[in-house]
Amino acid sequence: MSNLLMIKHLLANLSLKRFVNLFRVYSSFQLSKILKRPIVWGKPFAFSIEPTTACNLGCTECPSGLKKFTRNTGNLKLEELEKWLPQIKKKAMYVNFYFQGEPLIHPNLAQAISMADNAGIFTSISSNAHFITPQKAEELIKAGLRKIIVSIDGITQESYEQYRVHGVLAKVLEGTKNLVEAKSRLKSSYPIISWQMVVFSSNEKQIPEAKKLAKEYGVDEIKFKTAQFYDYENGHPLMPNSERYSRYKKLDNGKFAINNKLPNFCWRLWQSSVLTWDGHVVPCCFDKDADYKMGKLNGVAFDKVWKNKPYQNFRSKVLKGRKHIDICANCSEGSKVWN
Repeated sequence: MSNLLMIKHLLANLSLKRFVNLFRVYSSFQLSKILKRPIVWGKPFAFSIEPTTACNLGCTECPSGLKKFTRNTGNLKLEELEKWLPQIKKKAMYVNFYFQGEPLIHPNLAQAISMADNAGIFTSISSNAHFITPQKAEELIKAGLRKIIVSIDGITQESYEQYRVHGVLAKVLEGTKNLVEAKSRLKSSYPIISWQMVVFSSNEKQIPEAKKLAKEYGVDEIKFKTAQFYDYENGHPLMPNSERYSRYKKLDNGKFAINNKLPNFCWRLWQSSVLTWDGHVVPCCFDKDADYKMGKLNGVAFDKVWKNKPYQNFRSKVLKGRKHIDICANCSEGSKVWN
């Protein structure tokens, strides 16, 4: 049902320009894979726009939670978003108001969502759900939020806080309840409520119970995601035992390696882009500290950045040897992430 709701919205807003752009993006990506050089005909149809770098939690593998950013931190200004949206709205079909940080900390998140929704763009956020009061739930629904990914990495407080340090599971469950009840009150099919459990050793045995709990709370879906670890070679206490739920495999010498052949291509570099809160354009969500800045939207149009020399050089490097780029060497592109 959740996929049908998303498809319904996308098709209802699929203009001729957006349809042609989809074809141009896909065909140029396939041609680039064959020729091993970047050919870019279309514009991204998906964006991640960062509302804030601030977060209330201290997740153990997250630079935002650990306060380890070297880049500037802050909140997205709505007047900047007002400049960006007209540049992308004719081709963009999906905007996720999330990159790093907890989006609900932004005081004007609902306004940002409404601006994108009014442009016929499918909107989503990814949240730890600690700030979803009944009032906030209604505010998000009325703004036009189409999907919310709720992080629930454990069904007991003990397992949940192993990764979500400073987090309170009861608040996640309460926030979920508030969303479900607000949807019912307002007779709204949206937002799609998607529980996401990143699978760790602390919660992998709880998967069957998590599915039951999702039904009990009335969420639209629950998905199980493999975890990324920065220092994985010697293993990690939170690394799951099941290979099905791990991005890494144990070698004969006892070391660990990424369970991915790392093919020399990346669909993300053709179909999407990431905008930090202060307007930097970075290639994808794995560039958490914005080390690979492609440009900045300070008076420069996004179209000028999308195919500029830094972006094309980055695409070229990926097509020639993805494993030599640090953020790409520990990336899930080409492997199964969701179960």
